[in-house]
Amino acid sequence: MDAPPWLLDLMEEFRPIIADSVMLRLFNSNQLKVYDFVYTGLGVSLKSSAKKKLLGVYEQRMSTKVRHSLFGYSVSYRRIMEIQARLLSRVLLGELEEYPAFATR
Repeated sequence: MDAPPWLLDLMEEFRPIIADSVMLRLFNSNQLKVYDFVYTGLGVSLKSSAKKKLLGVYEQRMSTKVRHSLFGYSVSYRRIMEIQARLLSRVLLGELEEYPAFATR
């Protein structure tokens, strides 16, 4: 079953500030290297030790507190994702006219 387009739009809002930043941090700090990947005929995957590194950095990122661009208070990225999902649901239900996208700056 395919994800609804609005769900993909919500995911895209956080891709650069969560997923991309985690991967850049791992590669720029040399925490992930070529030997952390397993190459097979089916594709490429991470070794178990590399997955643990990735999850550790991901959890750090999700716990990072930032100021919400609409409400002005500091919360974790994890909480901001929940807030944005709730705002999107209000748009889909017709309670809000426009979706207020989260901005870091």
